[in-house]
Amino acid sequence: MKTEDFYYDLPEELIAQHPIADREASRMLVLDKKAGKIEHRYFRDIIDYLNRGDCLVLNDTRVIPARLFGRREGKEEKIEFLLLRRLEGDQWETLVKPGKKVRPFNKIVFGDGLLVADVLDIEEDGTRIVEFSYDGIFEEILDKLGQMPLPPYIKEKLKDKERYQTVYSKHEGSAAAPTAGLHFTKRLLNDIKDKGVDIAFLTLHVGLGTFRPVKVENIEEHHMHAEYYNISKETAQKINIAKEKGRNVIAVGTTTVRTLETVATEDGIVVPGKGWTDIFIYPGYTFKVVDKLITNFHLPESTLLMLVSALAGRDNIFHAYNEAIKKRYRFYSFGDAMFIK
Repeated sequence: MKTEDFYYDLPEELIAQHPIADREASRMLVLDKKAGKIEHRYFRDIIDYLNRGDCLVLNDTRVIPARLFGRREGKEEKIEFLLLRRLEGDQWETLVKPGKKVRPFNKIVFGDGLLVADVLDIEEDGTRIVEFSYDGIFEEILDKLGQMPLPPYIKEKLKDKERYQTVYSKHEGSAAAPTAGLHFTKRLLNDIKDKGVDIAFLTLHVGLGTFRPVKVENIEEHHMHAEYYNISKETAQKINIAKEKGRNVIAVGTTTVRTLETVATEDGIVVPGKGWTDIFIYPGYTFKVVDKLITNFHLPESTLLMLVSALAGRDNIFHAYNEAIKKRYRFYSFGDAMFIK
């Protein structure tokens, strides 16, 4: 299957530049993956599609202010860091711009010396391994110096940092938000729980693997960047009970899908644990756990578009996307929602 098979043309004005005031007032395109039928609703209506005994699974990762601006020691040019993942201690894998300016043994200074990075190594994919030195608590310094790592297609400045977090975000470590969850409010989650739906949480720290462009012609040759996950015994038990009773497992976001499909056995039993996943899901994949999916609209030729095409069928997805464009839905991170049932 070719990467170009997942291209579509999107008018630039449909790329959402800011979140709407009321999270659950986003529009929601509902796609029946078997019949191909489409409905147009609002996200608050998601409760109508969830039933007692179903299990709704959410990713409770929290985005860190992972974008840092500094300079090489003794130089004036601006250097941009994007923290991708913590390796051990104060060592991090980072994306650096401009990369040509940053070599091993360089020191990068942030905040007039409040934070200093020693460049240790350059990986094959161009990322840098760095070690930070500082006085105090790293997270507090990062909160002071760092910016939220919004995707490059968002040109407007985010007024409220919390709007790039889900209302249930808990465990810090992501370089990007699990955006399908941005539509939930605490009120809506309480209503869903009151309906008898089991709500379960897992953690996958979103890195660049989810968003890196597919640069190969044949998608089978693409390799995902590994991301850290953690799924508890309680969450695994809730999901396994739902499957045992023939109820639906509804994943919120592609990160949740990737975690569940990573930890499941071939017969669909979810095994608790923690580790790293580089699973790449594209058409032809047989899902072991996930029945339905709440997601956003994804970039052309992206691994996310390939994942939703694997679940709903490429033709169904492209028909739905064409409808969404005609109906002027808002696309990408701050955009509207899609429910694949």
